[in-house]
Amino acid sequence: MTSVDELFKKPLSAATTKRKLDITNDPNELYKTAKLEANGDVKSKGKSPMIEDEEEDDGYAGPELPPDFESEDVPDDEEGRFFGGGMERETAQAMNYIDEQDQEGGVVNEKFDVAWLRRFALNFEKKISKNAELRGKFEHDPQKFMASEADLDTEIKSLSILSEHAELYNEFAKLGCVGSLVSLLSHENADIAIDAIQIIGELTDEDVEAEHEQWDVLVNAMLDADLIELLAQNLSRLDEESEADRAGVYYILSVLENLASQANIAEKIGQDSNTMPWLLTRIQKKERPVSQNQQYSAEILAILLQSGTRNRDRFIGLDGVDALLQITSQYRKRDPEKDSDEEEYAENLFDCLTCLVDDDTGKGKFLEGEGVELAQIMLKEGKFSKVRALRMLDHALGGIGGAASCERLIEATGLRTIFGMFMRKQESQVVEHLLGIFSSLLRLLPHGSAARIRTLAKFMEKDYEKIDKLVKLRRDYASRVSPVEQAIETERKRYDKEDQEAMEVEWLSRRFDAGLFSLQLIDVILAWLVAEDDGARKKILSVLADRDEDLSVIRQTLQEQIRGLSGEGPGEKDHKEMLQTLLQCL
Repeated sequence: MTSVDELFKKPLSAATTKRKLDITNDPNELYKTAKLEANGDVKSKGKSPMIEDEEEDDGYAGPELPPDFESEDVPDDEEGRFFGGGMERETAQAMNYIDEQDQEGGVVNEKFDVAWLRRFALNFEKKISKNAELRGKFEHDPQKFMASEADLDTEIKSLSILSEHAELYNEFAKLGCVGSLVSLLSHENADIAIDAIQIIGELTDEDVEAEHEQWDVLVNAMLDADLIELLAQNLSRLDEESEADRAGVYYILSVLENLASQANIAEKIGQDSNTMPWLLTRIQKKERPVSQNQQYSAEILAILLQSGTRNRDRFIGLDGVDALLQITSQYRKRDPEKDSDEEEYAENLFDCLTCLVDDDTGKGKFLEGEGVELAQIMLKEGKFSKVRALRMLDHALGGIGGAASCERLIEATGLRTIFGMFMRKQESQVVEHLLGIFSSLLRLLPHGSAARIRTLAKFMEKDYEKIDKLVKLRRDYASRVSPVEQAIETERKRYDKEDQEAMEVEWLSRRFDAGLFSLQLIDVILAWLVAEDDGARKKILSVLADRDEDLSVIRQTLQEQIRGLSGEGPGEKDHKEMLQTLLQCL
C-alpha cells in the first residue's frame, strides 16, 4: 500500500498559493535601453534637472503669494480668470463636456471578441516588423528606432487583457500571434523580452479562468515556438545584479511553474540542456539572506524532480544528490529564520533529496555522499532539520534498493537514535517515519546478520518495552480508523455496485487520513517480531489478550494489504510475497 507521505510528490503548484514578486520598484517602469531625446541626451526618468537660482534663497518655500493677498477689500473674481474652486474657464468647460458625455453614454467600452483580436493581431505584427526593420537599418543609431521599441513595449503590455478572455486563446494561436510573442524572447532589448515573458506568465497562470482545452492550445503553440529553450537562454543572459533583470528571472521561473503543472511538460523542461543545470547552479549560490529567486529556483527544481523518473535520472547525472547534501548540511545544527524565504528554500531542498532517494540510483548516490551519516547528525542535533532528515531517511531505507542504507544506519549507530525518538512522545508524522524505518530494517537486513540481530535486540531489551509501545500505538490508530470505517459501511449501503467502485478511492483516502497506513506498518512490524522471536510472540499475545484480542487482528490487516496489491507495480510482487510469508507465520 502506498504511503500517504508520498503525496508530497504531487506538483507543488497544485497545493500552494501563487507567489507574488517582492520588488521595491515596478520592473515594468525600468527600461534598460536609453531613450534618447532629439538632441541626443538621455531622458531623465521623471525627475526635473536641478538648476541653481541666480538669486539667493530668501528662506521662503512655496509659490509667491498673489498681490494684496492680505487686503480685506479684494473683490471676488466672479467673471475673471478664476471662478468656483480656482479652475480656469477653459478647464472647467472641458470638465463639463466630459461629464455630459458620461451622462449621455458617450464613453463606449471596447468589446473584446474575435474581431478585436484580429485587429490587435494585425497591429501587433506591424509593430514587431517595424521595430525589426528600423533596428536592422539603424543598428548604430538607437535614436531612430527607440520610438518603435516603445510602441512595441506598449503593445506587448496591452496583451494582458487577453488573460481575462481565455475563450480567445484558440483564435490567438490560429492567428500566429503566439509564435510572434514567443519570438520576442530573443529580442536584442532584454526589457522587451522580459515584458513578453511576463505576459506569457499571465496568460498561463493558474488563476486564469481557462478550460483545459483552451490552456492546452495556447501552451502547445508556445512549446512549438521553442518557448522552453528561449526561457533558458534568457536565464543565462539576465544579470540579477540589476533589479529589472532580477524581476525577469522571477517571471521566467513563474512561467516554468505554470508549465510544469502538466507532468509531460515538466519532463520536457527537465530534459532541456540548459534549464536544470542553471537551477542546480542557482540554488548553490551563496546568498545571505536567501533571495526570493533562489528560493523559487529550489521550488521549481522540486517540482521537476517530482514529475518523473527521467528528470531525476538527469539530475542525478549532474551530481545533484551530492550538491544537495552539501547545501543541506548547513542546517544540521543551524535553523533558518521562521517564515522566511530561507526556510522555504531549505524545505524545498529536503523535498528534492527525499524524492531522489526513492529511486535506486538516488539511493546509491545518497549512500556515497554519506547521506545516512548526515541524517544521523541531524536527528541528534537538528531542530528544523530533524523531521526532514527522518523523512529522507525513511525513503532512503525503503524499497529493495534500501538494504545497503539499512546496514549503513546500523554501522553509524543510528539504532540508538531512532529507538530513543520512538520511546518519546512524538507527532504522528514523526511516528509514521519511525515505523517506516523499523519496517524496512526488518524486511531488508539479511537473516542472521549482525545488523539484524542488533535490530531485534533493540525490540527485546528492557522487558520488550518497545513492543508494549507498538501495541499501545496500534490501539490508538485502530480507535481512529474504526469510526471512519463504520461511517463508510453505512454510506456503502446507499450506493449500487458501480457507484461503490467509484467511491473506493475516496473511502480509502479517508481511512488513510484517520491513520490506516500507520496501523498497517505496526502490524507488519509485529508480524515480523512474531516470526523472528518466540519471546516476542509470547509478549505480543499477552499484551493483546489484555483486551481480548489475538493475532487475528494482525492477520486481518495483512490480508487487506495483500488484496490491495496487484503485484504488477514496481516492487509490488516482492512486497506481496513478503506479506504472504508473514501471514503464514501468524
